[in-house]
Amino acid sequence: MAALDPFYPIVDSAGWVERLVGVGARLIQLRVKDRDEVAVACETREALKICASAGATLVVNDYWRVAIAEGAPWVHLGQGDLDGADIAAVRKAGVKLGVSTHDEAELKRALALQPDYVALGPIYPTILKAMAFAPQGLDRIGEWKRRIGVVPLVAIGGLSVERAKLCLAAGADIVSVVTDITLNADPEARAREWIATTHPA
Repeated sequence: MAALDPFYPIVDSAGWVERLVGVGARLIQLRVKDRDEVAVACETREALKICASAGATLVVNDYWRVAIAEGAPWVHLGQGDLDGADIAAVRKAGVKLGVSTHDEAELKRALALQPDYVALGPIYPTILKAMAFAPQGLDRIGEWKRRIGVVPLVAIGGLSVERAKLCLAAGADIVSVVTDITLNADPEARAREWIATTHPA
């Protein structure tokens, strides 16, 4: 299996997927909130077409039924999402699984599912949403990576290009970003900075 791209933006529409694929993003999470499942399926279908034509990988957040129905290669589940998810059905469909973790108990739960990647966050304070967990810090990245071994580790939460470098140096395999790109005055230019940083010559 090919390694996952180290640059992992998270966006909420197929339109955003198209913009980022256009500048070279090759691993993108589609995280659609507050829409019904029909709308999510429509966005997912369009995003999958875009990624397929560009040789990019799409990860569907939360909506595991949609991921299965639309033939998505990946689904990402938070700890709350795991409660209602049919992991056996996800696996039977051949969909790969990424899982969020924030503490020891969640890591243990995630590893029991044999995930295809583990996400740790928030590494830094984040403006995206109110978090029940304090910032993890760089040391926790190294600790988590030692614990999970060859499973790819995703660092997320409050990342900028500069902080992404520190996360990769601390042991993260992949760095994930939302607002540093989506709220930037020039998202495409910022994405190119991320790609340059995560793909050193």
